Amino acid sequence: MKRIGLFLITNLAVIVVLMIAWFILSSLFGLDSTVDYQGGGINYTSLAVFAALFGFGGSFISLAMSKWIAKRSTGARVIENPSSEGERWLLETVKRQAEQAGIAMPEVAIYDAPEINAFATGMTKNNALVAVSTGLLANMTRNEAEAVLGHEVGHIANGDMVTLSLIQGVVNTFVIFFARIVGYLVDKVILKNEEGPGIGYFVTTIVAEIVFGILASIITMYFSRVREFHADEAGARLSSRENMIAALERLKMNHGESSLPAQMQAFGISGEKSRFGDLFRSHPPLDERIEALRTGRVSPQAAF
Repeated sequence: MKRIGLFLITNLAVIVVLMIAWFILSSLFGLDSTVDYQGGGINYTSLAVFAALFGFGGSFISLAMSKWIAKRSTGARVIENPSSEGERWLLETVKRQAEQAGIAMPEVAIYDAPEINAFATGMTKNNALVAVSTGLLANMTRNEAEAVLGHEVGHIANGDMVTLSLIQGVVNTFVIFFARIVGYLVDKVILKNEEGPGIGYFVTTIVAEIVFGILASIITMYFSRVREFHADEAGARLSSRENMIAALERLKMNHGESSLPAQMQAFGISGEKSRFGDLFRSHPPLDERIEALRTGRVSPQAAF
């Protein structure tokens, strides 16, 4: 319930901020309404600015808030003063790997969850967070855990959070832009509404956004799966290939439903299987990842 409330509050805050930004931009640059039923129809310039603002704005505001959201939605506790030998090992391992990868030391946290998982997030390479579950610490050997940490440090060093936010921003922009064009055409051309955006426009726009959003998620998930192979290669470089393979084999034996919030799952070591087929998976199947490591299918140069 807490996670749902946090999701609703943060998304409402993002919408309010973007609406204020749109009002300011439209006032400063004289942008007209995106659709004008009595005048020139669709104002493509205004619509493009509106779509880009909400497409990229929502994506990057979410990225900027990602560490804050991750800590509160998972209850992650950042290790500042290690209280055990295991916590000291976590900090030292991440510090060593961050130095090897050429990034600043991320925050390191532990969150309470029974499954074996970990995730990385953050706005930039030098302002990131790596978090591991208590289930990972309890069920993995040090060598396996080291490889998982290398995988997450690899996500950071490869700039995957920013890359996927850019991709999400692009697809969001196209979804918003074309959904409103479809809404206008149905309302004005097919339903013959001449008085301004009506129920036909709003209903059609919402339906079009859902349909285009589903298609766009296929693109986003494809890039997410590609980045997983690169992060696995990074884990192999920062630990060893044998350790990374062993960690993935361990995940196969203990694979369960992830408790991570949806926005964190793309950067976890273990992703959930999509109910809608492989095209919508954020992670490739574990067998494919293991085979890629064994055969060297992903170039070592692809990792940071």
